[in-house]
Amino acid sequence: MAVRKRKTKKSWVQYLNQNSLKIILGLVATSSFAIAFGQEKIQQLVTLPAVSNSACLDQFYRDIPPYLTKESLKKNSYPLCFNGFNVMYSGVSKTPLWVAEALTPKRLSQKIPREDSFHEELSIRPEHRATLSDYKASGYDRGHMAPNADMPNKAAQNDSFSLANMVPQAPKNNQQVWRELEEATRAIVTKHKYDVYVVTGPVFATKKLKTIGQGVIVPTAVFKAIYIPKTGAIGAYYAPNDHSLQVKVVSVCYLEEQLGINVFPQLTEEQKRNTYNLPLKANAVKVNKTIAYSHWDAESQCAEDVNADALTAVQKDFKSSSAGSQTASTTETKNTTSSLDSDSQNAVARQLVDALLQYILQTLK
Repeated sequence: MAVRKRKTKKSWVQYLNQNSLKIILGLVATSSFAIAFGQEKIQQLVTLPAVSNSACLDQFYRDIPPYLTKESLKKNSYPLCFNGFNVMYSGVSKTPLWVAEALTPKRLSQKIPREDSFHEELSIRPEHRATLSDYKASGYDRGHMAPNADMPNKAAQNDSFSLANMVPQAPKNNQQVWRELEEATRAIVTKHKYDVYVVTGPVFATKKLKTIGQGVIVPTAVFKAIYIPKTGAIGAYYAPNDHSLQVKVVSVCYLEEQLGINVFPQLTEEQKRNTYNLPLKANAVKVNKTIAYSHWDAESQCAEDVNADALTAVQKDFKSSSAGSQTASTTETKNTTSSLDSDSQNAVARQLVDALLQYILQTLK
């Protein structure tokens, strides 16, 4: 036994001698990470601006809309508050830049038979407005960003057929890949009984972009970002807007780098680097199986943090906008506070641990 102890002690000494630099770097990295997260990020989460409750703001996680960090995107932009979803519309592309929805089990329990009612959005100036004739014989579908099947009532369904909620979408992408991703997203809500916050929109990733009609720009890809406060699961679907039937799951930071938009300004960079294995089809969602963690994205450039004053200004834009016929009865009411709820606190804690482990492992490589 004595010999065995001396051998063990010697092996530990050898290990420490051989790995001392890595251990020191790991401890330094861990301390730096904890300090940065604890002092800045948690403070940011706790002190996000609180505003009076509005049915329009209910569509955003903690009432905070996505934020346009790229200045050129703000030109001729329209914040539009619809029944059951919100839109940041661009008069330049004549499409939404993003569309936000809060999906809940209660909302999706309402089954509304589909009634097509495609229409132009009259709240947008004529020169910035997409028209029905723009899409006619274009070879592209009028692709919903907030899908009809997500809508809880007739008013919301009618609003979902506004062209302000549409992008020119390749038929195979719209009718197969995108349909399956929309079904998978709803399955997460209905099977797991989770509230899910969704931001959907187009990607314009090349300098030379195709247009249809009188200047409606065709996206190079479409995205759907998802955040589940109950578990902290997060990620984004990214699908080329063509007939390739391709789709991949990326981090929100990857998405933000492509878009010039802070998709979830309520969340920290560490949260948005986490990526989960989002299901590609509804049958991949199992009732008793949570969405698994995939990886931490250390490469992508996340959007810059947005200060509280700027976020408050965007909130006010949506509170004062009135596209469609938004009423307080169209969405579920909630109380807004300046502190994190228990689910969010637990999610942040889990994500901190995940991100910290990833950070340490990368440092020790």
